[in-house]
Amino acid sequence: MKIRFLSGNKHKLEEVRKILEPAGVEVLAVREKIEELQTEDVERLVRDKLSKAFALIGRPLFVEHTGLYLAGMNGLPAGLTQIFWDKLEADKFTALVQGLGDASVTAKTVLGYCDGRQIHIFSGEIHGMVSATPAGPRDFQWDCVFVPNGHTETFAEMGDRKNDISMRRRALDSFAEFLNAAKGVA
Repeated sequence: MKIRFLSGNKHKLEEVRKILEPAGVEVLAVREKIEELQTEDVERLVRDKLSKAFALIGRPLFVEHTGLYLAGMNGLPAGLTQIFWDKLEADKFTALVQGLGDASVTAKTVLGYCDGRQIHIFSGEIHGMVSATPAGPRDFQWDCVFVPNGHTETFAEMGDRKNDISMRRRALDSFAEFLNAAKGVA
């Protein structure tokens, strides 16, 4: 089965392919730029992005948004994670979180799929901590500061092992199950 994925992030595309292709889903990259709604409501953000993407492409496709929900900031930045990260980057972000007194965080992926008739939403989350200092490669956003519960390495330090436990994996596994079930019905 082939499915379109709209994302300008090469790291996300690579992860999505590594997770979905073993499940029999070939991911076709759509590299259009969609202006994202700026809101902490991630499901609303994903629905809006998906509606705009479907109007542009006119074919079934999916989009996703992954954000951090900091306990010390009452769940922010959520849908605004990219803005926070772009302004602060790794060192200032970790300093900010350390100053909050609570470094616990939830990383959550919300994925939206439009089959042409209906929007379907899937999500996955994982709990962890923001490390006191960044560790590992810094080329994939906040992977260098997120340490999942039960682990001692950041996602960046884990490399591909991250794909076995990540929030994106959990959302994509649910999505793959849905696609395979739908394929059996068709």
